[in-house]
Amino acid sequence: MDNGYVIIGIIALLFLCMYGYAYASVALENMKGQKAKKKLVKLREERRIVKLSNQIKRDEKLTKLLRRSEEIRQELRELEMKKAMREQMRIEKLNMKVTARMTTQINEQQAG
Repeated sequence: MDNGYVIIGIIALLFLCMYGYAYASVALENMKGQKAKKKLVKLREERRIVKLSNQIKRDEKLTKLLRRSEEIRQELRELEMKKAMREQMRIEKLNMKVTARMTTQINEQQAG
């Protein structure tokens, strides 16, 4: 009878080992799947960080570009104002010359 218990024990141990071997492969696959998911999540997070970084750089460049564009517009406005002032001064000088000529002609006509 002692030998029967030993044989039953060996058979139980054999079935236990077979179950453990079968479950080990399933558990190993699950661990690999979880590891792959973690790697994928990490990769996506890195890509998201890179995209955000690139977006920040693009925004900074756009801000600089818009600021420079506004500076150029302001300089153009100033140049247009200077040009208009020069034109107005030129017209005033011409008016003064015409007035001076007319005054001279009137004086000559009155004297002569």
